[in-house]
Amino acid sequence: MFGAILGDIIGSPFEFDRGGKTKVFPLFSRASKFTDDSVMTIAVAEALMDSIGRSDGETTERLVGAMLKWGRKYPYAGYGARFSRWLEEEDPKPYGSYGNGSAMRVSAAGWLYGTLEETRHYAWLSAAVSHDHPEGLKGAEAAASAIFLARKGETKDKIRDFIVREFGYDLTRTCDEIRPGYRHVESCQKTVPEAITAFLEGGDFEDVIRTAVSLGGDCDTLTCIAGGIAEAYYGVPEWLKYECFKRVPEEFRAVLERFQSMRGGQ
Repeated sequence: MFGAILGDIIGSPFEFDRGGKTKVFPLFSRASKFTDDSVMTIAVAEALMDSIGRSDGETTERLVGAMLKWGRKYPYAGYGARFSRWLEEEDPKPYGSYGNGSAMRVSAAGWLYGTLEETRHYAWLSAAVSHDHPEGLKGAEAAASAIFLARKGETKDKIRDFIVREFGYDLTRTCDEIRPGYRHVESCQKTVPEAITAFLEGGDFEDVIRTAVSLGGDCDTLTCIAGGIAEAYYGVPEWLKYECFKRVPEEFRAVLERFQSMRGGQ
């Protein structure tokens, strides 16, 4: 999860096309802060850890409960309008969203399970509580699958081939081809393929982060997704983990530490 949260923090100053579409920028500044991407990443991770060995119904209840708990604790983190209303409801229901929120919060599902089938199943559950449009579900499954394959040591070519075959995303464009016309769009369809492409082109963890930010658009979320995959493939330098810990609340750090313990040497 460090990769996802770092992607969110590093990308946040450049959201809404506020960057120069360049890979040359300071990784951290006074404007670097966590957003709703990190809050919901923490929520999903906590819920999935608490749901190990439980039924799908219990897992769904925990997912909703954790999202409500964390979302209400951090109400001004930058949620979309529809999800903000979802957080205010007493008994929130899925609302047919294909927004990229389903994919940005799913990274824990890529680490906690022993098989790709389980990974996809729990990614689907984590999306379905709100983002139950086919594209919202697909985005979460694709992002979690890429993390699972990366941590299992698959090559980038095999990860690309799997994502294209299973989810139908167009991964033929290069980042140089994407960058000029790419704008702020908050859909899975216009975020997940670009995030995966940034991962595929990056040469190491930091380079993936810089590449994702350079695309522009909804780049805190795009970089959150790309960073989650990059962590599984490259690992995260210790100095960047330290920078992450400096920029999140203590209660986030507690979830991160528990998560690191549960995933062990994976």
